[in-house]
Amino acid sequence: MAEIIRMPKMSDTMEEGVIASWLKKVGDEIKSGDILAEVETDKATMELESYDDGVLLHIGVKDGDSVPVDGVIAIIGEKGEDVNEILKDIENDTSSVDNSEEVNETPIEKEIEVKVETPAPAPAPAPAPAPAPAPAPEEKNISSNDERIKASPLAKKLADEKGIDLSNISGSGDGGRIIRKDIEEYKGIPAKTAEVQKEIKLPQIHSEESFEEIPVTQMRKTISKRLAESKFSAPHFYLTMEIDMDNCIEGRKKINESSEVKISFNDIILKACAVALRKHPMVNSSYLTDKIRINHHVHIGVAVAVDEGLLVPVIRFADNKSLSHISAEVKSLAKRAKDKQLQPSDWEGNTFTISNLGMFGISEFTAIINPNDSCILAVGGIKSTPVVKNGEIVPGNIMKLTLSCDHRLVDGATGAAFLQTLKELIEDPIKILV
Repeated sequence: MAEIIRMPKMSDTMEEGVIASWLKKVGDEIKSGDILAEVETDKATMELESYDDGVLLHIGVKDGDSVPVDGVIAIIGEKGEDVNEILKDIENDTSSVDNSEEVNETPIEKEIEVKVETPAPAPAPAPAPAPAPAPAPEEKNISSNDERIKASPLAKKLADEKGIDLSNISGSGDGGRIIRKDIEEYKGIPAKTAEVQKEIKLPQIHSEESFEEIPVTQMRKTISKRLAESKFSAPHFYLTMEIDMDNCIEGRKKINESSEVKISFNDIILKACAVALRKHPMVNSSYLTDKIRINHHVHIGVAVAVDEGLLVPVIRFADNKSLSHISAEVKSLAKRAKDKQLQPSDWEGNTFTISNLGMFGISEFTAIINPNDSCILAVGGIKSTPVVKNGEIVPGNIMKLTLSCDHRLVDGATGAAFLQTLKELIEDPIKILV
């Protein structure tokens, strides 16, 4: 009996996915657990796993094409099974439910005439003037037609980040294609860093106007949609407060002298926010159109910049965790975010969000509230500056925090009270350890 493979919903905000690359082809034997393709979602590139045994009878979507959630992307069944009848049944069922434009744009409508690709023996190699020995499997993974290394987009990205030369790897995918598993299991010596390999080139002077257009990724589409909805539906207002960081700098230094895990200023701010949110529950709430949800748990999202955009992994029950626990978890989530290894459970459920650009030299900025939070905290860098203490001008270290508030939930006085509590905790970090 044939099984229809549909596009799964891989994140809470996912509406469609892009087939980054197929790792199997029509006619291949498939076993439960095999990876069929790599799918680009709004959050990350993830692997599409088969839960059925059989033969891959039909692929309905090409590499690079997008498919709505629940859209048909492939069919697995018994060898020789008639796919045309199955596709007609799917088309009829879809048409009977909805005749809107969305249905007309699904992959099934695009394939009115379907030719069943039946598995066939590999074609014999073209005759050569003289016989040559077959290449050893350890040879470089080069395709015969264009001298390109055959590797999935995710494998190429991981290899580039780890400084691994793809030509030294034998692929375990279809036709010797290199996949993520091959990169992760590679034990060889990494290639030289990209900085060493690159040659210094002078910029070209162009005499004509030119430009480059790149497709919008699923992640960038989601960022655009969700933050635009937040900005234009939630009435934002902003509160900025200066924090005296002298005691915090000294306290962090003492903590790190005895801690196995090195604590960052961001870890201290995160823990201080978790404690402050307990005292100001409206800042830890959500606006749900006809009701307000006041969260009794504290799940803090931490904005992490990746190549394609922004991910917000979540530190759950942050108020109950130690500084060292928070530090280790933030480092782990940030690394997995950059490696595209986060799972939906890692980025769902935030009740408050922190965005820190201090490490980039930004002294102050405003952030857009992350749905469905009521506030987001923008953290600037620590700046050495003259300050007045006890009537005298002395050297000091100042950090600016800006709280973006949804006025439907948080009033000015509520937001200001939260910042005052946060200021007390950061300026005297011993209080967050009690």
